[in-house]
Amino acid sequence: MSKGGKLIIFSAPSGSGKTTIVRHLLKQPELNLAFSVSATSRPPRGEEKDGVNYYFISTKEFKQHIKNDDFLEWEEVYRDNFYGTLKSEVERLWAQGKNVIFDIDVVGGLRIKKKFPKETLAVFVKPPSVDELKIRLKKRSTESEDKINMRVAKASVELATAPQFDKVIKNYDLDKALEESYRLVANFVHTKSEEE
Repeated sequence: MSKGGKLIIFSAPSGSGKTTIVRHLLKQPELNLAFSVSATSRPPRGEEKDGVNYYFISTKEFKQHIKNDDFLEWEEVYRDNFYGTLKSEVERLWAQGKNVIFDIDVVGGLRIKKKFPKETLAVFVKPPSVDELKIRLKKRSTESEDKINMRVAKASVELATAPQFDKVIKNYDLDKALEESYRLVANFVHTKSEEE
């Protein structure tokens, strides 16, 4: 892959507020960010649109992309439920001269950081507590109790990876979390990397 702009990763357990933070940052023109749309083999939920929220592809297609080494990172999150970042997506955004921002799970985020250590800022968004997380997920009311419990169990495992990230933002107060995220990203995109 050719080198381009910076990569900014926001990872967190489901319901931590990372998507809200990423949406906020994308609205700040001076950061010059573009959103990396992930591919997934799961069907769209609610209002989700192909190419906007995700690239929705079949499990068979997804496996073919894996064989072709088309992904920067990918993961089978639940059985036959794949998520991944296509290299072509990042290259497309870099070609537009953009810094690429990811709203991605913990494993994927750390994989990208490993591949592009100098160009990547990896941020972990920490919810106030696992209990609070459960309340937030229930409020969304998009998923069954089983699915919520699965996400909560996964969250405990994901919280343990926080120290592997460059920065941890505690999302106890959304305004403060947005401000802190903005400051971090602004500093990162406006500093030149050593190679430039």
